[in-house]
Amino acid sequence: MIPIAPIQLRIFQSSGMTDSKYFTTTKKGEIFELKSELNNDKKEKKKEAVKKVIASMTVGKDVSALFPDVVNCMQTDNLELKKLVYLYLMNYAKSQPDMAIMAVNTFVKDCEDTNPLIRALAVRTMGCIRVDKITEYLCEPLRKCLKDEDPYVRKTAAVCVAKLYDISSSMVEDQGFLDQLKDLLSDSNPMVVANAVAALSEINEASASGQPLVEMNSATINKLLTALNECTEWGQVFILDSLANYTPKDEREAQSICERITPRLAHANAAVVLSAIKVLMKLLEILAGDADFCAMLTKKLAPPLVTLLSSEPEVQYVALRNINLIVQKRPDILKHEMKVFFVKYNDPIYVKLEKLDIMIRLANQSNIAQVLSELKEYATEVDVDFVRKAVRAIGRCAIKVEPSAERCVSTLLDLIQTKVNYVVQEAIVVIKDIFRKYPNKYESIISTLCENLDTLDEPEARASMVWIIGEYAERIDNADELLDSFLEGFQDENAQVQLQLLTAVVKLFLKRPADTQELVQHVLSLATQDSDNPDLRDRGFIYWRLLSTDPAAAKEVVLADKPLISEETDLLEPTLLDELICHISSLASVYHKPPTAFVEGRGAGVRKSLPNRSASSAGEESSASVPEATVIPNQESLIGDLLSMDIGAPAAPAAPAPTNSNVDLLGGGLDILLGGGPANDTAATAAAAAPVTAGSSAAGGLLGDIFGIGPVSSTNLIQIPKITWLPADKGKGLEIQGTFSRRTGLVYMDMTFTNKAMQAMTGFAIQLNKNSFGLVPSAPLQVAPLQPSQSAETSLPLGTTGQVQRMEPLNNLQVAIKNNVDIFYFACLVHGNVLFVEDGQLDKRVFLTTWKEIPAANEVQYNLHGIIGTADTVAAKMTANNIFTIAKRNVEGQDMLYQSLKLTNNIWVLLELKLSPGSSDATLSLKSRSVEVGPIIFAAYEQIIRSP
Repeated sequence: MIPIAPIQLRIFQSSGMTDSKYFTTTKKGEIFELKSELNNDKKEKKKEAVKKVIASMTVGKDVSALFPDVVNCMQTDNLELKKLVYLYLMNYAKSQPDMAIMAVNTFVKDCEDTNPLIRALAVRTMGCIRVDKITEYLCEPLRKCLKDEDPYVRKTAAVCVAKLYDISSSMVEDQGFLDQLKDLLSDSNPMVVANAVAALSEINEASASGQPLVEMNSATINKLLTALNECTEWGQVFILDSLANYTPKDEREAQSICERITPRLAHANAAVVLSAIKVLMKLLEILAGDADFCAMLTKKLAPPLVTLLSSEPEVQYVALRNINLIVQKRPDILKHEMKVFFVKYNDPIYVKLEKLDIMIRLANQSNIAQVLSELKEYATEVDVDFVRKAVRAIGRCAIKVEPSAERCVSTLLDLIQTKVNYVVQEAIVVIKDIFRKYPNKYESIISTLCENLDTLDEPEARASMVWIIGEYAERIDNADELLDSFLEGFQDENAQVQLQLLTAVVKLFLKRPADTQELVQHVLSLATQDSDNPDLRDRGFIYWRLLSTDPAAAKEVVLADKPLISEETDLLEPTLLDELICHISSLASVYHKPPTAFVEGRGAGVRKSLPNRSASSAGEESSASVPEATVIPNQESLIGDLLSMDIGAPAAPAAPAPTNSNVDLLGGGLDILLGGGPANDTAATAAAAAPVTAGSSAAGGLLGDIFGIGPVSSTNLIQIPKITWLPADKGKGLEIQGTFSRRTGLVYMDMTFTNKAMQAMTGFAIQLNKNSFGLVPSAPLQVAPLQPSQSAETSLPLGTTGQVQRMEPLNNLQVAIKNNVDIFYFACLVHGNVLFVEDGQLDKRVFLTTWKEIPAANEVQYNLHGIIGTADTVAAKMTANNIFTIAKRNVEGQDMLYQSLKLTNNIWVLLELKLSPGSSDATLSLKSRSVEVGPIIFAAYEQIIRSP
């Protein structure tokens, strides 16, 4: 239902009198009385009656019975009365569509009225009435209003086109309204231009394909920039949002747009400022090669962001959430503005916490002393949540800025000396992380930490302290006594503490086995016999089995070197960050979630991303060495090709063995996506180049010994059952059943030939038509003569060196089989998984770079159902079928698998599989230069995830 109260209120206020009387009537037979008043000859009486009707409608009374009487009041020159009637129509037309047709003639007539306000009112109302029968009559009046001499009518009609598109998109496209909207972009009135831009943006978002129906070009962008200076603030927001979706053709155009948008940074409206920053952040990506211009633009972005922080708290919070994203992407913009993020005593808690987060992101060696001084001050505040966050921030500073680590540890020790319970507990939690980051450096403070053992009552703090005792048990003389004190209330401890206690005691036993045997037996008994927590029991059984069978192996597992924790564990992943930068000044930038996470319906599935940075010469050189993906030409005369095949032609040579090529496909920056960093280049590349079986056998070593499991087979490809390709009635008694498989790096056609005729069949030969993947037989077809009712199995190896021609669908394969009876033709579909080659594993950083380089338009999403098993079992199935998991992450309770594969024609496909634990549904996002391979990949995933 259309919201009516605000409009109705304005109408009543404009009457210049108190209209509360319309809401207080208690007469009986009210509808009957209103009916008679609506049919009164006096205009004033009619207007009073319509006001009563609107008042009743506003408070929720059903006055739809008066529909014909109210519609009769439309024939008036009084603008106020006409607005009231139109308001009533908008509310009740959907429930009374047949009655609403009565008003069409009046609408059409009003669209030609001499008063532009009435013309605009008529076309606006017709657009708001979502009734198909009325929509049919809207086209001609709307077409006239789009060319109206009055700009107010034109701008109203522009918005009406977007509303009409929502009702009937085909009508808008067929009637040419999109072209008229594009013409309005050249209008002389800036508000008309702004409304046209808003309407086009709305239509683009609502389009079923998700692709822009109206492409912006340089000429159009120039018109928008001209109108930008003259329209209202919200018109400027519409135009800037539209500019954010445009990618300039070169750096020169990008610089020109930047220079014309920069004055918007000084606007008083925060929405205009943030929209301008969004456009400039996007253009900075394109201008990455021009360091001087970028530096100049970066300096201009800082003052408006700082100014936003002098607004009221609510606006400050929105600005801070956006700044948080900007700082993660470009910390240089605000690196000299640390002081504006210092917390004020009267800031609301939500502003304080956000400022604290940004302070950590901006912390560096030059300002760390200032930051630590502030944080120490915050740790003495009265707000407990804020104090906790401040103490954690000190620990994050130590991890991020290595030269400051000693000073941070000293500050944390000072805070521990305050003996404030929650301060001490938070300090211990962050000191554990500092120990992980800087091993064998600050362990001298352990004795101080142990003094506060009795005051710890929060699970995370207790778990952290237990970890410290277990990790450094050899340095703590009474470690066994300390851990034993925790075991007294083992069953009452939080699961997190129980798990840490179990591991810590096992560590202690491995370091000092002589005097801790009873302790370890006690904790293993508690974990395996007295606990109903499956995680704790499983870990206990594994430790017990390890310790009882191979203590040396137990040492390797339990006392293995811990990987150093990363500097910034709370950074958004780069692809999500790039998407959120494109949504600055929207709800997505406040939630720090993509629109798909909280918006349902239209436009939600369209992902935005920053443009590609200018390609460096190094990037071009590296990409030059990549094998070129096979181009799939358009389908031509397939029947002619098939019928003219030489069945007796010699077999094509076998395809060369695939070579492993882990190269940077597209060049570009080396961002860290999934935990891999520049320091790990060699290891990561070596790991990517290593055969898959190496990891499998390694995994099967220790745990396989424990549970009696052998190495995982690397040939665990799914076997898709054979289906009938050529039925006997079409093959003159020859029936062929078949499927496709992949073995030893080759594609095979596995077929069963059955002779259901009365005569013997001999002289079998095969030929394949040109196809999308260049599949050809790499050996002659080997089928022995078939006697009646006899069957024969055969496997035909296929190479990928044949002629390529695009088929529909892509995996369609047309086959001709010849024998002594005749030549038979049939078509079959090649299973996608057999086209995935063994060297399809990308390096983590190459994966990230490639994902970012492929435009958002080349991303397709697909929903999977009926998934069996956990993320790990799914990943294992995929790896067995040459879909390689590059990394796994857990984001907000969902498991994210980042995967890559390579097709036989050198087309790379990057995938993101989003799984929810406990759910059998998942979302698969695919990115590739050739998105037409999507259906093949999706079908392969469906088959693999459902395999046992």
